[in-house]
Amino acid sequence: MAQRDLPQFLTDFPFLAVPQPPTITKQSIKDYIVDPRDNIFIECEAKGNPVPTFSWTRNGKFFNVAKDPKVSMKRRSGTLVIDFHSGGRPDDYEGEYQCFARNDFGTALSSKIHLQVSKSPLWPKEKVDVIEVDEGAPLTLQCNPPPGLPEPVIFWMSSSMEPIPQDKRVSQGHNGDLYFSNVLAQDALTDYSCNARFHFTHTIQQKNPYTLKVKTTRGITETTPSFMYPYGTSSSQMVLRGVDLLLECIASGVPAPDIIWHKKGAELPAGKTKLENFNKALRISNVSEEDSGEYFCLASNKMGSTRHTISVRVKAAPYWLDQPENLILAPGEDGRLVCRANGNPKPSIQWLVNGEPIESSPPNPSREVAGDTIVFRDTQIGSSAVYQCNASNEHGYLLANAFVNVAPRILAPRNQLIRVIQNNRTRLDCPFFGSPIPTLRWFKNGQGNMLDGGNYKAHENGSLEMFMARKEDQGIYTCVATNILGKAEAQVRLEVKDPTRIVRGPEDQVAKKGTVTRIHCRVKHDPTLRLMVTWLKDDPSTLLPDVGKEEDVLVILGVTEKDQGDYTCVASTELDKDEAKAYLTVLARPERPRDLELSDLAERSVRLTWIPGDDNNSPITDYIVQFEEDRLQPGVWHNHSRYPGSVNSALLSLSPYVNYQFRVIAVNDVGSSAPSLPSERYQTNGARPEINPTGVQGAGTQKNNMEITWTPLNATQAYGPNLRYIVRWRRRDPRGSWYNETVRSARHVVWNTPIYVPYEIKVQAENDFGRAPEPDTYIGYSGEDYPKAAPTDVRIRVLNSTAIALTWTRVHLDTIQGQLKEYRVSKSQIPQSQIPAHFPGDRNRGTVSRLFPYSNYKLEMVVTNGRGDGPRSEMKEFPTPEGVPSSPRYLRIRQPNLEIINLEWDHPEHPNGIITGYVLRYLPFNGTRTGRTVTENLSPNQTRFTLQRSDPISRYRFVLRARTQVGEGDPLTEESPALLDEGKGSTRLCRGDGGDRMCQTPKNGTMAGCVKPPKMASWQDMTNPKNGTMKLPKPHKSLSYNINRTPRYSQTKENSLNSSSSIPSMICSILQEYFPNFPSAYTKNQVDIATQGWFIGLMCAIALLVLILLIVCFIKRSRGGKYPGENSQNLNRSEPWKHERGTIWGLPGDEDNKPLPNSQTSLDGTIKQQESDDSLVDYGEGGEGQFNEDGSFIGQYTVKKDKEETEGNESSEATSPVNAIYSLA
Repeated sequence: MAQRDLPQFLTDFPFLAVPQPPTITKQSIKDYIVDPRDNIFIECEAKGNPVPTFSWTRNGKFFNVAKDPKVSMKRRSGTLVIDFHSGGRPDDYEGEYQCFARNDFGTALSSKIHLQVSKSPLWPKEKVDVIEVDEGAPLTLQCNPPPGLPEPVIFWMSSSMEPIPQDKRVSQGHNGDLYFSNVLAQDALTDYSCNARFHFTHTIQQKNPYTLKVKTTRGITETTPSFMYPYGTSSSQMVLRGVDLLLECIASGVPAPDIIWHKKGAELPAGKTKLENFNKALRISNVSEEDSGEYFCLASNKMGSTRHTISVRVKAAPYWLDQPENLILAPGEDGRLVCRANGNPKPSIQWLVNGEPIESSPPNPSREVAGDTIVFRDTQIGSSAVYQCNASNEHGYLLANAFVNVAPRILAPRNQLIRVIQNNRTRLDCPFFGSPIPTLRWFKNGQGNMLDGGNYKAHENGSLEMFMARKEDQGIYTCVATNILGKAEAQVRLEVKDPTRIVRGPEDQVAKKGTVTRIHCRVKHDPTLRLMVTWLKDDPSTLLPDVGKEEDVLVILGVTEKDQGDYTCVASTELDKDEAKAYLTVLARPERPRDLELSDLAERSVRLTWIPGDDNNSPITDYIVQFEEDRLQPGVWHNHSRYPGSVNSALLSLSPYVNYQFRVIAVNDVGSSAPSLPSERYQTNGARPEINPTGVQGAGTQKNNMEITWTPLNATQAYGPNLRYIVRWRRRDPRGSWYNETVRSARHVVWNTPIYVPYEIKVQAENDFGRAPEPDTYIGYSGEDYPKAAPTDVRIRVLNSTAIALTWTRVHLDTIQGQLKEYRVSKSQIPQSQIPAHFPGDRNRGTVSRLFPYSNYKLEMVVTNGRGDGPRSEMKEFPTPEGVPSSPRYLRIRQPNLEIINLEWDHPEHPNGIITGYVLRYLPFNGTRTGRTVTENLSPNQTRFTLQRSDPISRYRFVLRARTQVGEGDPLTEESPALLDEGKGSTRLCRGDGGDRMCQTPKNGTMAGCVKPPKMASWQDMTNPKNGTMKLPKPHKSLSYNINRTPRYSQTKENSLNSSSSIPSMICSILQEYFPNFPSAYTKNQVDIATQGWFIGLMCAIALLVLILLIVCFIKRSRGGKYPGENSQNLNRSEPWKHERGTIWGLPGDEDNKPLPNSQTSLDGTIKQQESDDSLVDYGEGGEGQFNEDGSFIGQYTVKKDKEETEGNESSEATSPVNAIYSLA
């Protein structure tokens, strides 16, 4: 490795754990302007080994960061952080900062950072007089913005914040002034205000507006141009190299002059010149020394011209020609650092060592300074240092750090990983560097002899070659470089991987066009390597996209001819690859035949010959010959004949008088080809028809006609021109005479026929060449008329409550006047509509079913033919007997409490007789256990029933039937809803008007509170999942609620309330007071706990304690009138159970217009609740009112207090008797 490449090598591999002097990697810009509202961050980061430490100078003096509490330094970094959150003036920290990064091998310096705080000063107050100016005269409105840091952006607007329009007559100069080349009368229509926008503070400062008074004259005198800025005929300007040069010329005159720019002796710089401000400004970007010279602007109008010359001088801050680079030397080697810079004036070069001038640094015999170059000869260990080159002139400076590091090295990265495929050759590299040249040895797994010989070969450049890598060769290899100055070592880990192999390669396939084809490629590879399978097609290889690829399979959707070809599967890892190839043959429909030719022309035949098209890899099985004629159906192709795929010529039989044109279609297993191009036409001679029409029919459309129709002959059957048909007919009587008519259509109507009589019919074809053979005879019928007679002797026999049997006398056939279709019964249930019954054919009996029991019916019969119904028979009336009733319309179950169940039902929709009563059967059940079935016989007018529960826990199943004299009807089954059954999910706590609604959740569900006002559409989940509290919407006096709860766990605790008493009676009484429809039934069954001795004793103890607390309360009130630390408002809030037109839980009473203690009144007089208005927690103390796991309320129900107020008045809380009761309860 070349010596000068070593510093870059080490820089590119920072993971090399070698000693290295510091290198600055990140720093703030030289001119650093900060926002005074934010903390200040001055960046300085460096790398090195050991890790560098950092220090700072401010204004050339040491800056002690530890002594200033506002200043800190980031960990493992030199970045300064100046924090102003606790106060302080950013202006106090302005100055010049420089960062020093040090370690054992040297010191690196940052550039000098000039820190300035952004400023946006106010505009000085001044009085602006009205400016009087003559029309046509020039005018300059000065801005003179306050100096800001950075400089503000200037723009002009009117006092009404409208921008001032600018053009070549009126424009703003680079200095912010507003220039008028000539003033017009309309310029006085607005005022002019200069605005300055400051970048950091995002503020806009506005100057007092100017007001113009324009003195108008009869005419404006035209004047020659003169320059308003810059003044005179010449000026000079200096610019630094690399920045933008802005030259400006603003001229007056009437009319407003035009500005043109030139450079003396040369063209304007190409590619970097831009005209701005209506050509009044010339901008040259990235100025270089070649841009120096004289520029002049020419202002001209029709009255004349003038020009101004600007002499431009380009100076340059220092810039690098050769920047010093890091230098790594072995002991005894030579090297040099070069620092060359240019500028105008030429910069001076100063060398520093570790931040100190090189003149005052300790002498180093191996170092020699020669101007901009430092030469090192015979360097030794200990000569490492960081050198700084400072190139400066009056326009700026450059500072570069470069370290010189002297030490023996192993240049390979530490802990290299080499991976190789089994049985392949590999090489382990260990590049080294040192003087004297070190010796290198290799070891495996840190032990054993030096590796050289056999399967290994050590090269002089440090590489270890392995001829065949085997699995047992895996391990850690160590290379050790040694010379007289010491030794260095590095490790290389070798991994031997399994080869990548295709175990099931793609196979040659044949696929039909349009189908889906899968080409398999199963690969086996080392699981630790990333496998990539790619597919290539044909040569030159085309990489297929990822679309359609599956695991181990290439899927081709909708195969086309273009998909035919070679497919190569390439399986590759980062170490090796394998590939396999297969050919895909695509079967497609054949190409169409071509070059059709007619030969052997005859009267009734012709030979057709064609050339087959490409079969597209599937042999042609058939040829279809089609023809088209241009007389009857021009453009319509008909199949003529079919031939085997092995022939390409066929003798076609033809019909007379057809102008033929042929085409051929090829067929293979895939499908049919496109038709060939048509052949030339061939016309055959005419002849008389050989066949007659088929499908001859005769039928009447009216009672006095017969319509004769037939299937006409097609074009190949006509055999000649003027095809026509001879129609013959007569009544079916051998003695009758024939009538005939010649027509050209396929229809003829015979009029004035008798009603429904048979006719013999013949239809014969004829053309200009003659008639067809004698036709066959067909039988037809003339039109029908309505039947003349009705069925008689209609008799009815009732079979059951829903069916009857009918018999009747058939009508005579002569009265039918047509073909008999059916006998039809028209019955009607009084007073319902008619329901017909049909009896097809000539019959005299039948059965009518699906009647309604216990109904009266009317019945008539008619006979029907093809024309319609005949007259109706005599009406018969009959009743149907009683039947069993349908089920009751509904059965509703209500449970007002735990003692009774109320049933209510409605009568059956179809009683099917006289209801004689109801039969109610019910039985209790609890899970899989059932009780005894009880039967109740109820009166026919009864629709309610009350059941006294014997078991408040079990549910009941009810079966209700209606009954007539015939028997019991269909059953209606309902089950009572589950009550307080905690183990089965949902439980009702308190019920309002909508008592038949429940909140259902699965067993072992989480705690859920479901609240539903009776008129709401659905249940609402009000549970807080974090603390189990339930929030109710704000109640109203006319609104009741259904409250349901679901247990969190299926198991119950020993100290929890029993499931049959899951809500305390006190809370239910509270709900009853504010929910008037809330029943007290659920508190009646809680007698068990009230009769217990321990409960009576507990209540007595509570009453005694309350009495003591009340005495203490009244004593304190008589002394101070207030509780300690509480005002009168808070005192009232400690009595939530007050009933004198007051509130409970902070809810509004009769005086609904009074604001709550924890509410605020808005400007429009409405009351705004500070927190949620629909939560029970809002009316409790500190959010502690909630539901326990068994559904009971816990906590205190007092007016809500702010958290801070509660904590500050604990003594008053303890004196509240209600709080004391509920804290104990």
